[in-house]
Amino acid sequence: MRKQAAATAIASALLHKYKEEPSKLTSKQKDELIMEYAPLIRFIAQKIAIRLPSHIELDDLISSGVIGLMDAIEKYDPKRDNKFKTYAEFRIRGAILDELRAQDWVPRSVRDKAKMLDKTIVELESQLGRTATDEEVAAKLSISMEEFYDLINQVRPVSVLSIDEASTFSNVDKMSILNLLESCKINNPLNQLKIKTVKAIVTKSIEDLPERQRLVLSLYYYEDLNLKEIGRILRVTESRVSQLHAQAITRLRAKLTVHFEEQELEAV
Repeated sequence: MRKQAAATAIASALLHKYKEEPSKLTSKQKDELIMEYAPLIRFIAQKIAIRLPSHIELDDLISSGVIGLMDAIEKYDPKRDNKFKTYAEFRIRGAILDELRAQDWVPRSVRDKAKMLDKTIVELESQLGRTATDEEVAAKLSISMEEFYDLINQVRPVSVLSIDEASTFSNVDKMSILNLLESCKINNPLNQLKIKTVKAIVTKSIEDLPERQRLVLSLYYYEDLNLKEIGRILRVTESRVSQLHAQAITRLRAKLTVHFEEQELEAV
């Protein structure tokens, strides 16, 4: 623990020195700075990778993350009231998503299937007045359970949010999301109410998830366990954990879609 704290302190000192006198930082010191935050890049890349097709290489995501880290080092302002680690996480994730978008890695057909699935879940749960089971969703789509789980795996990549994708969101959706993100920076009653509303929707949606899906989200996002570790706890395969995660995200996405559509109607 002390060794880790010391390494972090050294990295912080190097970062401040770099910002004050970049020309005096040696190549070795720059490498030390990057190596200190390398585990953060891998951690973020692995979090994103769970929602991507199998042909996307983790090493490629990490390479993009390194570019994001270097960008963070260049643009970080120590005088601002925020930690470098928080700023770096934002830049690393942004660089990885930018590279994925540049590759056009999600076909239009997959996005259309995701929309169709979201719409079906929303309509069915509105009719039932409760959370629909997988079997009920599959029946509504007139497909077998095997086909349903295959569909879930196909639309899994769409859970990586891309505000810039015109095929994914309407203009009002984009503005709603962007306004929500901007609201985090401005402390006034209206913005805080918007944030509180979305948090309440997400919280209620998570509470309504089937127990295993809810547990996967908790272990993955709050306990920071990987798929293999979660699989051991649930006594299922790693691919099954990935499937449960994809199902949970699909349901949450559907609930948020309803919220943004209601906002769109109010704006008309």
